[in-house]
Amino acid sequence: MVEIRIAKPEDSAAIAEVLGKAFGTYREDYTDEAFAIVTPAADEITRRLEDGPQWVATIGDSVVGTVSVTVEEGDLYVRSMAVAPGVQGRGVGHKLLDAIDEYAAGTEFERIFLYTTYFSAGAKELYEKHGYAWVRDTTAEEWYGVPGLEMDKKLEGKKLNAIGS
Repeated sequence: MVEIRIAKPEDSAAIAEVLGKAFGTYREDYTDEAFAIVTPAADEITRRLEDGPQWVATIGDSVVGTVSVTVEEGDLYVRSMAVAPGVQGRGVGHKLLDAIDEYAAGTEFERIFLYTTYFSAGAKELYEKHGYAWVRDTTAEEWYGVPGLEMDKKLEGKKLNAIGS
């Protein structure tokens, strides 16, 4: 059974392993610099725990998925979403995105956004099922030589709640 929980510093090596395996499937589609960004080492993952919440998906004692959010340009930014190849298609990604939605509901943010690639099989479709919509295509020059797309989701009712209506 898949469980979702907040990541701890001692999860960093397992998170790095999941990122490496998940993005390694598409290694030939990334530039060296872009691949280094999507597969950070454990010490960088530990440092990122200070930037905002990070979740892990576990089956038993094994970390099989991860995602994190931080604030960028005044909005919630989803980064490092990955599910180990051996458990993809079993709802892990959905549960991780649900954790973000639950977190976002308790904030005053009005928008969540992310970047993904067209070559990441099923990623765009997964995000669409969770209410994200295409914003724009991104150029290779914007992100370490790899083109992709930006997607976002508006958090309904946030503006009204923020002004007390």
